[in-house]
Amino acid sequence: MLEFENVSKSFWTGKQRKVILDRVSFRVELGTSLGILAPNGTGKTTLINMMAGLEKPDEGEIRRTSRISFPLGFMGGVVSRHTGMENCRYIARLYQLDPDYVEAFVRWMCNIEEYFDMPVGTYSQGMRSRFSFSLMLALDFDIYLIDEGMPSTTDVEFNRKAGAILRERLVDTTVVIVSHQAATLEKFARTAAVLRDGKLTMFETLEEAKRLYDYETQG
Repeated sequence: MLEFENVSKSFWTGKQRKVILDRVSFRVELGTSLGILAPNGTGKTTLINMMAGLEKPDEGEIRRTSRISFPLGFMGGVVSRHTGMENCRYIARLYQLDPDYVEAFVRWMCNIEEYFDMPVGTYSQGMRSRFSFSLMLALDFDIYLIDEGMPSTTDVEFNRKAGAILRERLVDTTVVIVSHQAATLEKFARTAAVLRDGKLTMFETLEEAKRLYDYETQG
């Protein structure tokens, strides 16, 4: 389970205070994936980062009783001066997984050949994307966090392989996906919510959430 209770979060932009969440409460139960519709600039990434524990609320409490992923594509836990192999083994130990398995899986999955044994800081953007996505797939989570849809790379074979594994994984896991487009949520979400002006309005179906979202964004 992932639960927000009376959570508030805001930032000072230099000119005014931007409110991301204003005393928001909601719960994500295992087995019920959630899609959150939010216009650009309303704090989608901040919300996902708070779910992952990467950012703390100003007020309120966030409770996590499940294994929750870092946001898909997030590279914050990867140390650029270390090799792909070293990063895999370090992160495997953090999650109490077998370092040999995690290293072997990521090496096979991202298929960046000799670069896997070179510092991550030397990788191209495409290699970094493949490495971070592969690393997330190597770890075992109850809830996967996705910010603005599936990351993709220019490597068609990698996208096919990674997409197939993720779809298989998501059959038995729960997804929280945040996007400004309803179409992005349709593949994943059973229930949905709309984030706007610091308020999160929950709905039982994506169609209901989409009606409010379209009305507010077009109005």
